[in-house]
Amino acid sequence: MPLSSLKIESLPRFSANFIANIKAALQMLGGNARAFTSVKPTFGQFVVFLLAALGANILFAYLSAQGGSYFNEQGLISYLIWPVIILVAGIILAKRTMNYSLLFVPVILWLAADTMLVLIQSGIQYLDIKGWLPSFLYGILPSLFTFLFVWQTASLLWIFAKRLHWPWWERLLMIGGAVLLLVVWQRNVADQPIFKVNNVAPTLSERQFYEQSALLGQSLDGVAKSTKGKHEWYFVGVAGYAEQNVFASEIEQAEQLFDARFGAKDRSVSLINNLHTWDEYPIASRTSLAETLKAVGNRMDVDEDVLFLTLSSHGAVDESGSILGDLVMTNPPLTLDPIDPVWLRGALDASGIRWRVIVVSSCYSGAFIQALSSPTTVIITASRADRASFGCSNDADMTYFGRAFFSESMREQTTLTGAFNQARRRVSEREALMGFESSEPQMVVGAMMQSALPELEKALFHHATNPVIEMPTFSHAESVSP
Repeated sequence: MPLSSLKIESLPRFSANFIANIKAALQMLGGNARAFTSVKPTFGQFVVFLLAALGANILFAYLSAQGGSYFNEQGLISYLIWPVIILVAGIILAKRTMNYSLLFVPVILWLAADTMLVLIQSGIQYLDIKGWLPSFLYGILPSLFTFLFVWQTASLLWIFAKRLHWPWWERLLMIGGAVLLLVVWQRNVADQPIFKVNNVAPTLSERQFYEQSALLGQSLDGVAKSTKGKHEWYFVGVAGYAEQNVFASEIEQAEQLFDARFGAKDRSVSLINNLHTWDEYPIASRTSLAETLKAVGNRMDVDEDVLFLTLSSHGAVDESGSILGDLVMTNPPLTLDPIDPVWLRGALDASGIRWRVIVVSSCYSGAFIQALSSPTTVIITASRADRASFGCSNDADMTYFGRAFFSESMREQTTLTGAFNQARRRVSEREALMGFESSEPQMVVGAMMQSALPELEKALFHHATNPVIEMPTFSHAESVSP
């Protein structure tokens, strides 16, 4: 193709060439050398795909930053290096072969593939923002995005090697070296995106630090002592993950539900990790939770009263994505230990609290069931031990399970079992609508709790009309330590 082909294409021809180049890029990604005969390498197509790829990368960088970011010129330059290199390679190839039709072939194929793959990445980022991604994907997303970048360049080199009939060992050496170079490059420019987040390190003032102990003491001092002859419910909420507001919001709304509908205003405590609540709530940690459980246990009548403990956070996974079965606890700049099921069981036992309803809202929360199970305990989890739960997005005020259970079912039902079954159904319907694998919320009721729960639920759901509910008595021989 002579250089005179740089003339402007007619709109119908331009549209046909655009579609042909998309198809050629897909062929290239599949390792098919027929991409060479499918591509339409005109100057107009080069300009359009350059703008399209640049726009897709800007969109991806903007979505990845999720607000609070600024335009980073170095990130733009880092991206543009690759199309420039590939364009130069096309110029060299065209001059050496005296075939100017090859001038725009490599760069158009690369830019078309880059546009499609980066739009896919942008879609994934959008799902992340909305909280529609299962948490196990977070550990593999960086590797996935690196793979997509390497794939488009390596596939271009591969079809060129096939086109030029290189021996198989030369192809492997060339592809191996290119992949290594691309991976190293991608990892080294990962901290230079086109939109860079304003990293403002969380700070903790001296006053806030020293007032935390007083804030916890004030919250615990406000917990009322039990009234003899009444079944009373005590609420303890724990929001573990500070960097997303959804967990704090979920615990706040659960506490408001217990205060307003269930009459627990003087018997509720919330421990919240959030970047903006240092002056309002005690932080959530192993230490503060253990102290809270001990204080609540001292104010309860452990034979008559019930603890409703709910914890909301991310389920912990390691760097490889393996499930750890713990609750993540973060509150920068502090470093906090996670809450694991065995530790939580020990803290509950040490508090002396006998009758327990425990709700764990997190991915893989079913991992808490075995350690927390006892004859006097109800355990409700947002998911199975090996399943993710959903809804922990930056713009959500409750998780899928939290909304279905606290905001909806606990307001509409008159038993915990009824509320759980309704919430489980609604969560399943929403997950199916979104195309997610079912989280399969779990509920386990201990043997003694099965007998006691109907009377305890009357005090919870009908406290205004049933101020005094007699507790079925158990002989000392029947009493089982939780």
